Amino acid sequence: MTDSAAPVDLDLRLVRYFTVVAEHRHFGRAATALHIAQPSLSRQVRRLEQQVGARLFDRTPQGTRLTEAGEAFLPRAKALLRAAARATAVARAAAEPSRITVGYTTGIFVTPAVRDLRRRFPDADVRTAHLRWNEARDALLDHRVDALVARLPFVTEGLRVTVLYDEPRILVVPLDHRLAGKESVTVDDIADEPLPRVPDRLWDAFWRIDPRPDGSPAPDGPYIDDIEDKFELVASGQAVAIAPAVAGIRIRPGLASIPLHGVEPSHVALATRAGDNGRLLAAFRRCAEALLTGPRAVE
Repeated sequence: MTDSAAPVDLDLRLVRYFTVVAEHRHFGRAATALHIAQPSLSRQVRRLEQQVGARLFDRTPQGTRLTEAGEAFLPRAKALLRAAARATAVARAAAEPSRITVGYTTGIFVTPAVRDLRRRFPDADVRTAHLRWNEARDALLDHRVDALVARLPFVTEGLRVTVLYDEPRILVVPLDHRLAGKESVTVDDIADEPLPRVPDRLWDAFWRIDPRPDGSPAPDGPYIDDIEDKFELVASGQAVAIAPAVAGIRIRPGLASIPLHGVEPSHVALATRAGDNGRLLAAFRRCAEALLTGPRAVE
């Protein structure tokens, strides 16, 4: 019988790999997200299974499925990673009390607020970090960033969230698409058009408008891991895509953008960890709410 009190040395890097595979339900997509080779990722997960003493995944023709042990381990693995991040953050805060890192995602500009914060606190270490769309919330909870400016939707539990401004949504199509050149379109115009899918259910539902207002499902397009993959699929004629209208950023050549009417706009929000009230963080909140009020704020 195994002694449950015996200490177990878990490699946190392997635990993180496990959570990414669990998120993507696919070793190939997880390897891409982690920027490592798939065979290497498989070996690392097997090492973790040896450390844990249980098989965590079953491979199926459709991808990868958590075993019963994996399902039980996943929430505790996430809690373990966050506890380690919090411990590191507390130690760093004690050593560097005047430091803040602001995270932001593609197409969002935090420069006005960051510049103002640096002006107000010239001795502070004010840093910025670009984050992929699907790692933003975890970066905040894992204490890799202290504040986050990103597009909703994402899970807001445990966070303090303030919407800063809205962006209209547009439809992106190839130049030779039947809708290219129209002044505007509605959801009815793309009833049968496939749109790229992502594993994140909240994000997928919002950016594919799934289900549609009449309750029907949105047509399925290919799975993607990165925003640029979305536009590559559109350019090749495999799908159309819904995107935010970002002032000052032109979409890639070969594509046309059309205003999408009758849908909720994209919301750009400031998020911080609930309960965090440090001096620099409170000051950044004020700067962001005053200066990040829309695309024109960066012109």
